[in-house]
Amino acid sequence: MQGVADKAFGEVLRELRLEKGLSQEQLALDADLQRNYVSLLERGLNSATLKTVFKIAPVLGIKASAMLQLVEEKAGKSSRGPAKRPRRVTRKPSTAKA
Repeated sequence: MQGVADKAFGEVLRELRLEKGLSQEQLALDADLQRNYVSLLERGLNSATLKTVFKIAPVLGIKASAMLQLVEEKAGKSSRGPAKRPRRVTRKPSTAKA
């Protein structure tokens, strides 16, 4: 699920950043990160550490826990596929004699 979580984090990060009207460069500067790292996070190509989440969230005006909840919700939506019916297991009658 890591790929799904990274992608969801990136989407949430980008949405929140754009809502605040910040460029990647400004977010990186305010959060003491590299701009290319922010880009990698937004594209889901890098995993954010907990330390990074706590640097980014205040700059975006959100609690880290609220940001992670948004990520969890987005990851849950994208990981759900169509419901599959469980396979029916049929057993052959035993031919062994007791």
